[in-house]
Amino acid sequence: MKTLIKILGITFCVFFPAVSGFAEQPAAGETMSRLSLSAGQELARSIQELNLLREHIATEKLPLAQELTTLEERLAQLRRDHEKITRLVDSGNLEIITIKAEMKARQDELGYIGNLLDEYARTFESKINVSELQYCGEAVETAKQAVENTALSMPEKFTRQVALADVSLKRLFDVIGGMRFSGVGVDLQGAVVDGQFAIIGPVALFRAKTGDAAGLSIPQSGSVNPLIRPLEGTLQTGISALVENGEGLMPLDPSRGGALKALVQKTSLVHIFEKGGPIMWPLLLAAILAFGTVIERVFFLIAEQRKRDQQAMETFFEAVGQGDTERAIHISNTSRFSVVRALGYALTHREKSIESALLYAQEQELKRFRRGIPILDTVITLAPLLGLLGTVTGMMGSFSLIGGELSAPGAITGGIAEALIATAFGLGIAITSLIPFNYLNTKMEEARLEIELAATQLELMLHPQESQVDAMVRNVHPVYPMSEGLL
Repeated sequence: MKTLIKILGITFCVFFPAVSGFAEQPAAGETMSRLSLSAGQELARSIQELNLLREHIATEKLPLAQELTTLEERLAQLRRDHEKITRLVDSGNLEIITIKAEMKARQDELGYIGNLLDEYARTFESKINVSELQYCGEAVETAKQAVENTALSMPEKFTRQVALADVSLKRLFDVIGGMRFSGVGVDLQGAVVDGQFAIIGPVALFRAKTGDAAGLSIPQSGSVNPLIRPLEGTLQTGISALVENGEGLMPLDPSRGGALKALVQKTSLVHIFEKGGPIMWPLLLAAILAFGTVIERVFFLIAEQRKRDQQAMETFFEAVGQGDTERAIHISNTSRFSVVRALGYALTHREKSIESALLYAQEQELKRFRRGIPILDTVITLAPLLGLLGTVTGMMGSFSLIGGELSAPGAITGGIAEALIATAFGLGIAITSLIPFNYLNTKMEEARLEIELAATQLELMLHPQESQVDAMVRNVHPVYPMSEGLL
């Protein structure tokens, strides 16, 4: 390309002066010939270079075309690979979505299984005897805490929960036909003793290594150690031999432990009284006083109800209305009705003061109704205070063990039971005495009202008669005013 431009430039320089100065320079022909020759040579070289360049271009065109074809084929392959990869990515996304759904389903299943295992652990703890926790309690507690421990991974949680399932399966095979294992129990005195347990169906038995402590193993509140409840007679001997040797006699309980449980829980009022402590004796005395007073008052009210004679009262007032006081007094003396007797007493002493006589007679009759009420009032006030005193002494006995004999939870709960029993008995006596107390007060007020109404009626009937008598005395013996001259 540069050679071609150079030839065009030389040609322009040669011909342009020739055209402009042909007539003035005739000697320039030779110059023009040389220039033309030179230009021809340059043109020939340029053409040759151009041919070479074309040949070079032709030579390089085929490899470039082949390379271009190769690149186009590679591009097409890359496009096909891209499409394939795109399809694989789409397929992978679908598989990821499916895998995520399956993972969520598996997580839900694992969560459900974990909840089942957790519920199984809690149910297993409530179904077995409390004494069995001494050999499988650690596995139960570990399985229960696995759910609450957020630091544990899912495999670790399942490992701990499955360990409890293994323990429960082992326990199931061991308990077939009965099983024995070592442990500790609490006797009735609150002492913790070492011994051996025997599980036979729903019944758990215990026998101490030293001593005669043996009996049924029952749970007790406030302690992880079971309470040993002894039985009586041959049952106690059979339990000791059965736990010690694995062979022995035991009473049949077709109720799956219900009968033995009822036997253990069976108690009496005497047993409760003994558990209440020394304060129960004053409470018993207060209860006897209240009960005796109530019985006496009931018989008294029944007798007074039978003595009521409304006909005698009407006859009494009829005689008073007729002015026949002697007959009215005779009726009151022969009557058993308290109101008539009180009115007769007042009528007998009417010359002195009818009001005072009525008041005296009323108080005398009400005194009979008031008898026993102060005793009930004292019992109602005293019984809760005695129960409170029993509560204080029982709690003092319980708290005195804290910090010392911590291994005797039975003694601690025994002091609390003593406090509660004394309080319950005190409140029960007070509540039971309060009902007849209010009833007797009501009956006394009714008697008071009845006597007061009858007394008012008697006064109204006697005052007009007294006024007539005074007038008659004035007519027979007129009263003359005293003159000043007589002074």
